Amino acid sequence: MNQTYLYLFAPLHTGGTTQEGNLVGIARESHTNLPYIPSSTIRGKLRAIIGDQTIKFQLFGNELGDNNAQLEQGDIWIGDGSILFLPVPSLSHGIVWITSPLLLHRWARYQENLPQIPEVYSCSFKQNNSNVYLKDAILKSGDLKEWKNWRDFIPQNNITQSINKVLVLPDQHCATLIEMSLWRQVKIKLDEHKAVHGGFRYEEAIPPDTLMYYTNGLTTKANGNSEESLEELNSLISNNKIIQFGGQESLGRGFCQQWN
Repeated sequence: MNQTYLYLFAPLHTGGTTQEGNLVGIARESHTNLPYIPSSTIRGKLRAIIGDQTIKFQLFGNELGDNNAQLEQGDIWIGDGSILFLPVPSLSHGIVWITSPLLLHRWARYQENLPQIPEVYSCSFKQNNSNVYLKDAILKSGDLKEWKNWRDFIPQNNITQSINKVLVLPDQHCATLIEMSLWRQVKIKLDEHKAVHGGFRYEEAIPPDTLMYYTNGLTTKANGNSEESLEELNSLISNNKIIQFGGQESLGRGFCQQWN
C-alpha cells in the first residue's frame, strides 16, 4: 500500500450527491462530513491521461462501454483522497495549517514507523503571551503546547516548505474550522444584455494550499505482473506531477502537484 500526496494550487470542486437550495456542495464523507476526493475521480483522471491502450488495460482493466462485454479488473487500485492539513486565515499568524487527531491517525496508519500523535493544541509556533486568532476562534497562549517533531508529519517536498505554522485541534473544532474555510463561489447567469438571468448559486471547493493524500496499490489480479504494474503506476504519477481533478478546468480549478 502506497501513498501519493497532493498539494492544491487552486480550489478543488468534486461534485457532491446532494444540492440544498442554491448551494452546490462537494463530495463529503458520510460519517464525518469532511470534504474528500472520491477514488473514482482520481482513478478516472489517471486512466484518462494514459495514451497506451495496453498499459491502460493492464493497470485499470476495461470500462463499461468498451468493446469487451465482460468487465475485467486491472492490476492497481486507487483509494479516496483525504485531508491531512488545511490552511485557515489567522489575524495573528497569517496562515495556519490545521489538522486533528483523527486526520493524523488516518495518515499514520500507513506509515512504517508510526509517529507519536501529538496532543490537541500542539503547534509549531508556540510563543509566550501570544494568542492565536483563527476566524471566529481565539486560542489562549496558555492552552498551546510545543510540537517539537512537527516536521515529521509534513511530507518532504519543495512545495511543502511553505507549510511552517501547523496546529492540532480537537476533531470537532477542526471539522468546524474546515467547514468555515471552504471556498464558496457565487455563480450567476447573464443574458445578452448583461443582466442577471434567473437566480444565483454558491459552489463549494476545497481551498488551495491544502495538503491531501490518496492511497494506492496492487490488486490480487496483478500476481506475476506486480513489479511491472507498480513501476507503471509510479511512472504515471511522476510523469504527471501537475494534475487536475474535479470540474471547472477551464477556470483553473482543481490543479495540484502530486508525488509519492
